[in-house]
Amino acid sequence: MIALVTGGSGYFGSLLVHRLVAAGHTVRVLDLNDVDDRPAGVELVQGDIRDAAVVARAVQGVDVVFNNVAQVPLAKDEELLRTVNVDGTTLLLAECLRAGVRKVVHTSSSAVFGVPRSNPVLPTTVPSPVEAYGHAKLAAEWACLDAVRNGLDVTIVRPRTILGHGRLGIFGILFEWVADGADIFVLGDGSNRYQFVHADDLADVCVLAGASPGPAVFNAGTDRFGTMRESLEALCAHAGTGSKVRSLPAGPAALGMKAAAGLHLAPFAPYHWLMYSKSLWFDTQHVHDALGWSPKYSNAEMLADSYDWFLANRASTADEGRSHHRTIAKQGALRVLKTATRLLPG
Repeated sequence: MIALVTGGSGYFGSLLVHRLVAAGHTVRVLDLNDVDDRPAGVELVQGDIRDAAVVARAVQGVDVVFNNVAQVPLAKDEELLRTVNVDGTTLLLAECLRAGVRKVVHTSSSAVFGVPRSNPVLPTTVPSPVEAYGHAKLAAEWACLDAVRNGLDVTIVRPRTILGHGRLGIFGILFEWVADGADIFVLGDGSNRYQFVHADDLADVCVLAGASPGPAVFNAGTDRFGTMRESLEALCAHAGTGSKVRSLPAGPAALGMKAAAGLHLAPFAPYHWLMYSKSLWFDTQHVHDALGWSPKYSNAEMLADSYDWFLANRASTADEGRSHHRTIAKQGALRVLKTATRLLPG
């Protein structure tokens, strides 16, 4: 099989590239950037997914396309969210149809559901995004459905929040605080049920979907999870640094996060203050039924795995030039809060 991974230099795209190479497939990457861990023999088409000539060259002769190009919430650029996530996906799908690509697996996001009216979210749950990133990802899904109507075989995979070895971004801040013994926070009492998915488990879904003929939509997350407080307390216990989970009043804290982001004092995006205190989880039985997939990692296990990787690689986690999820988000004024947590009574 010849596979194209768009966004193959990003966090999840890079992991998927390595998975496909290990399985013996010929792999090509389409990305604006190159990375030093691109496997030997993996071709790079360096360019913008919004450039028709670049995309046409990238999909030529390809059997399966795994589309992972995306501007993430931390980018905070609504024009890029629209032109990359929507226009770029639409262009990619048109070129895949023109080139006779057998299958496209499009990575979407649970952000398309916003704050669901009820949980668990089912395959039949109607998406209802609440911020710009979610709206852009939903519009990209609509482009996928249009492509299916035009004869292209496209499967949409919606992951819950992704964790795993190498996952940084705003989680890099969390791991740094815990490693240094600083207390961490939930909004409200932290009783909201929150589900993650390990990148390895998500890669399994994508690879299985790439080999499964016929359009489909799969919602991917672990089947072993609890509340946000329980997940973070498990991380603190695993780390053993003395870090504890504290509560902040949900409403005022969310307003503070929004204000700090607006003043460029903290690396928050709307999805963070809208969803951190809310419950959202997928029923994944349909993925098991269709693909025979079961997740390997629980919330606690994937947080521990991500944290252990951070500790082992901490010295190199500030490297510039990588994607948002492969470097630690800049803390800004959060460094003051981190210091203050050490002065709080136990």
